Amino acid sequence: MPHKRNPVRLEQVSGLCRLLRGWAVAGLEDVALWHERDISHSSVERVALPDATMTTAYILRSLFQVIGGLQVDAPAMLANLQRRGQISQSQQLLLALIRAGTTREAAYRLVQSLALSADQPQGDFRATVAASPEVAAALTPEQVSACFELEPYLTHIDESFRRLGLLAPVAVGIGGRAEGG
Repeated sequence: MPHKRNPVRLEQVSGLCRLLRGWAVAGLEDVALWHERDISHSSVERVALPDATMTTAYILRSLFQVIGGLQVDAPAMLANLQRRGQISQSQQLLLALIRAGTTREAAYRLVQSLALSADQPQGDFRATVAASPEVAAALTPEQVSACFELEPYLTHIDESFRRLGLLAPVAVGIGGRAEGG
């Protein structure tokens, strides 16, 4: 995709992660042999451990370079989330309907139908949901409104930044303004 800035680097990371998972399988198969007099596991370990270590280092270096240059356009992100009536929140509606007693299959069919009918250039998922008699029969307007809240996704963002060792964690509020410090 020509409009993307790091496609090759991230495609490499994705492919190399598959190799790491393969080496993990080989390593786990060796565990059963550790107490045996058999040393067949050592040939796997002599290749897999150094290769996996170097590959992991390369993946981390690549990801640090990508993340280090990452620029977040909070207003654009918010606009994308709100596009077409927050159709991205369809999963929350599905879960709310299931919690309210609708079977998963029926809830899925209903939410999918509403999402597809709202997935037009001028479509509005939230308005389509609000006008649905099936949704109104299962959920209160407050419950429907809660399905479209973005705040729960931002609840632990500062803690996540802290755990990742990022300096000066700043949560981006729903309006795109920086909060905290």
